[in-house]
Amino acid sequence: MKRSFYETPKAPWHVRMLWKCAGADRKILEKSTYSDHVKYACLGGIVLATGAMAAIAGGYAFYTIFEPKGDVMKNYVLQNYGNNITGYSEITHAPTAIKAALFGLVWGLIIFNIDRFIVASTGKGDGTEAITSKEIKSAIPRIIMGMIIALTISKPVEIRMFKAEIDAALLSKQKETREEYDKSTDLVYNNKTKGWKHDKDSLSAVLGKKREDVSKAADDWKKEMAGEGSNGKYGEGPGARAKKEVYLALKQELESMEPGIVAQVKTLESKIDEADAWLKSEYTTNEKKSFALDGLLERIKLAHEISGFWVSLFITLLFMAIELTPIFFKLMLIRSPYDYLEENVKELLKAEEGIEVQYDYYKDKFGMERNLVIHHKAKLLLEEKKELIKAQRELSDEIINKWKDKEKHNIGQNPDEYIIKDDNKN
Repeated sequence: MKRSFYETPKAPWHVRMLWKCAGADRKILEKSTYSDHVKYACLGGIVLATGAMAAIAGGYAFYTIFEPKGDVMKNYVLQNYGNNITGYSEITHAPTAIKAALFGLVWGLIIFNIDRFIVASTGKGDGTEAITSKEIKSAIPRIIMGMIIALTISKPVEIRMFKAEIDAALLSKQKETREEYDKSTDLVYNNKTKGWKHDKDSLSAVLGKKREDVSKAADDWKKEMAGEGSNGKYGEGPGARAKKEVYLALKQELESMEPGIVAQVKTLESKIDEADAWLKSEYTTNEKKSFALDGLLERIKLAHEISGFWVSLFITLLFMAIELTPIFFKLMLIRSPYDYLEENVKELLKAEEGIEVQYDYYKDKFGMERNLVIHHKAKLLLEEKKELIKAQRELSDEIINKWKDKEKHNIGQNPDEYIIKDDNKN
């Protein structure tokens, strides 16, 4: 705006965009000084940066929660050394990354709008650099909201800062958890299969011993037949016949008992195979359970353990400072031409719409000074409506009175027309 004593510089498009982020009025700012341009551009920049950080933090938190769980060290190696290591798949899960990006964008817009509201709705205080206790009390709700937003931003950033250390700690915890699960599984497996394996070994030993006895008896008979026996005679003599009988008796025992033992062994082997399949399945389940220790909450816990209380607090306070700066900044602002112009526009709008404010007009029951607001246009319209209703009522009364007079006259002229006759009477 051109003046004889001062010319307001024209603001570029990006500065006007930052004004909008701060919730400032562009038309008023274009009439104000350059210092007002800078103030509200800085406020808008902080709000925009906070929204961008919230989008990144929210997207990363979403991805951490919903990414496929797996070997932490696999992801760590891929992230630090690339995909040149055989046996590893891609580190980024594309569907989850797309969803995380969309969620981060929405979350960033939500935080941006909340911050914009907080900054725009925070007053100027008393117009001095000092922040009084009264100003702090009035700003407490906005300060609490800002602290909550800062916490939601700082935690995902914190776990990203210590990702390498967290991955190493998670890997160790996953291994320990996997070993505990496997020990419990092994205990159940051993208790279940111990008796089966013992019975199988016992039956196999009995069958093996019987087969060995039959084989030995057959060898003794053949040697006796070949003349290698105790009497040294070749052919089937008394000794050979005796050993043959022993062999045939043992063979008959083996043939009678072998099918039953083999069937029992197969049944036990089938049970053991089922138990082995269950064990393998449980190992896979244990692996998945241990991989599940890769969620957002677990990473936040480990981040606190790794960074320690003070480092974690410092990071949180840093984001709180960024988030709360615009609130305290506005309370510290000295009144400038923009503020007076804004108040002037508000007063002009109220005057144009017939709104009168009588400040500190009365005290409420708590002793607080209250303003009296008079809406003259609404009051005028209300009075017009009241007069119109009053006139309508008077006209209605007049119409009723005229009708009554007319009916009275008609009754006097012809009363028989108004007498109701009973046709049932004779």
